Amino acid sequence: MQIDFDELREREFGRLDAEGHVYLDFTGSGLYSESQIRRHAELLSHSVFGNPHSRNPTSLAATRMVDGVRERLLEFFNADPEEYEVVFTLNATGALKLVGEAYPFESGSRFVLTADNHNSVNGIREYAAAHQAEVRYIPLESGLRISSVRESLQGADRDRSNLFVYPAQSNFSGVKHPMEWIAEAQSLGYDVFLDAAAFAPTSAVDLRMHHPDFVAFSFYKMFGFPTGVGALLARRDALKKLRRPWFCGGTVRFVSAQPGVQLSHVNGRAFEDGTLNFLDIAAIPLGLDFLERIGMERVNARVMELTSALLDELHGLRHSDGAPMICIYGPDSPAGRGATVAFNVLHPDGRLVDFRAVEERANQANLSLRTGYFCNPGAAEFAFEHPDDEIRRCASTFTPENFTIQQFSVCLNRRPVGGVRVSFGIASTRSDLDRLIEVLNSFGD
Repeated sequence: MQIDFDELREREFGRLDAEGHVYLDFTGSGLYSESQIRRHAELLSHSVFGNPHSRNPTSLAATRMVDGVRERLLEFFNADPEEYEVVFTLNATGALKLVGEAYPFESGSRFVLTADNHNSVNGIREYAAAHQAEVRYIPLESGLRISSVRESLQGADRDRSNLFVYPAQSNFSGVKHPMEWIAEAQSLGYDVFLDAAAFAPTSAVDLRMHHPDFVAFSFYKMFGFPTGVGALLARRDALKKLRRPWFCGGTVRFVSAQPGVQLSHVNGRAFEDGTLNFLDIAAIPLGLDFLERIGMERVNARVMELTSALLDELHGLRHSDGAPMICIYGPDSPAGRGATVAFNVLHPDGRLVDFRAVEERANQANLSLRTGYFCNPGAAEFAFEHPDDEIRRCASTFTPENFTIQQFSVCLNRRPVGGVRVSFGIASTRSDLDRLIEVLNSFGD
């Protein structure tokens, strides 16, 4: 089946052109299709769902619906229901925090993570350090890639619990890190947590081909709506290792106040705090249906076609003397990457144009892109060549109250402290790319 993406844009995302928007921040958030919203409104208009923590008719209807969504997610990600469970969370960050706070770190165990990771992964190091576990970062190399993780992973104590976390796709550079690391790390004594938040919107996740112990998703990144709902897909044996630091409504079968005893659920429900966002959970299958009607392979082919064209255009942008106008961070070809591209604009003499000036000009053109560190300081530090000792020295001179990005740049001897990121998604068209190039061309001499 052929998909006319321009017709799809007009039919499902017509509000973009009606309001004159160019949206190029799909790594930040996906966009919902109009049919998703209509179908969700129709479902709520013709259904009555009650709090699933009961057994009345409306509660049972909500329970059946939520359980059906769990099954649908396992099917979509090709996960064996005998191997994996679905735990609903607020978002991918919530899934990461849930595992981080409950993972059995101890003295002698390791927490290993790639330097290329979202801050929500970096934060897990606080839990690891609090339990005297070793925290180890794997540095980035040319093109913001990592050629091998084996050396950094070797030597773990197999009698301890060791956790390795990395993104399937970088939210900074678009680099796709190898799925083969999962089995390799597991063979070296690690549980593996795969952050799929940036990968899943445009690439198929197959949990029968690769078997991470934990995987995090945010549904608004995949198909725009609902916000405030994500999921942790966890292998059942890995989930049993976790020890939650507290309990609450929804996570226990029985609690007694006076003798201080409780019986927790023995499945994924032990990790779902309070009442689930069940009315928004009902919208998840509608987003999955939308993606499946188009096909993830077609989505990926479409966004990579646009990414390849963008890279060609960026390479071709030149000042009048032939000097390049763009510095790309990460892969400068489509191979081994996703549809996220980070760069800075250059003056004719090679100095960087302040990324905030690019953002301001994009805003004037009603063009949405992302600037800054993109919540990924590790990739940014390697891309912008920030020395460790200089970062440490500068960080010690600031407090949360007086820190500004401008002062940080001054302290780092005017090194770059941010970039520009554009990313394509299911609603993107060639005209969006052309509008971006118009904005960038305006910085030529």
